[in-house]
Amino acid sequence: MTSRSPSPSPTSSESSNPPKFPQLPYPAIEPYDHGMLDVGDGNHVYWETCGNPEGKPALVVHGGPGSGCSTGVRRLFDPQCYRVVLFDQRGCGRSTPHASDPTTDMRFNTTEHLLADMERLREHLGLDRWLLYGGSWGSTLILAYAQRHPERVAEIVIPAVTTTRRSEIDWLYRGVGRFLPAEWERFRDGVPPSDRDDLVAAYARLVEHPDPATRERAINAWCAWEDAVVATEPNGSPDAYSGRPSAARSALVRIVTHYFAHGAWLPEGILLDNADRLADIPGALIHGRLDLGSPLDTAWHLSKAWPKATLTVISDAGHLGSPTMRSQIHSALTRFATC
Repeated sequence: MTSRSPSPSPTSSESSNPPKFPQLPYPAIEPYDHGMLDVGDGNHVYWETCGNPEGKPALVVHGGPGSGCSTGVRRLFDPQCYRVVLFDQRGCGRSTPHASDPTTDMRFNTTEHLLADMERLREHLGLDRWLLYGGSWGSTLILAYAQRHPERVAEIVIPAVTTTRRSEIDWLYRGVGRFLPAEWERFRDGVPPSDRDDLVAAYARLVEHPDPATRERAINAWCAWEDAVVATEPNGSPDAYSGRPSAARSALVRIVTHYFAHGAWLPEGILLDNADRLADIPGALIHGRLDLGSPLDTAWHLSKAWPKATLTVISDAGHLGSPTMRSQIHSALTRFATC
């Protein structure tokens, strides 16, 4: 069912301090339809559709987990060719209940729930197949969905490839500290000494603490570390995470730590091991060579296991991209368009 009352404004997204999108190929557009999809467990997922109602369906799968979908992403798609579907994953953006509310039950927010939500949304919109677009955590969710429902996926475009292996999580929250020792030490010192063997799990516990001040300190420390990593990039920002609105930051950190503390509930390496399930799906993998938090080797291994996917390495881009990366995204989406 779709609930339209109350329905958040499709033009407002508290969920992200969206990446800056200069030189996007298409002008800003507004949705022609939107709603709140009842996905069970008391959750309602915000969705919207933009562009051509008769165009090729494309689903935008945002990162984070917990970032929410930026309205700027609409401008990546030719509005004459694509019927673009955007949605905010459980607990973030315009979806309810919001994870910034400490009473929101996180038991109903897992990878399995999100995969089911995507399929429910496809059925609700009456779509047979769709192109999937998204990077970072979004790429993990795309790959998991496509491997489960390959017959529902026309093509895949991924900028910033991740598979959320535990080894990737360990790299981002421990290994990268070799390059940023002072910043990582501050991140480490945000948890009690007895909990430092597993920083992600420790932060996951802190953001569930009953004391609001304890939660806020943990959220600030987590965002400061994320900021430090992406600030090293040519197009990085010193406040990409900490500059978000308070509720968006709280939801993001609560959801990220919840997912990463559980390894996204995915067996280690399963998305690479099962890449053969993507054999009939054309794909475009676009990855920044300077992506410190998500090194290139994951994208490279995936491209080796997925013959119908092309890998384009962007020399001037990190995790947040660059004009060169946007140009490659545009090329891929143009190539897969049907008009």
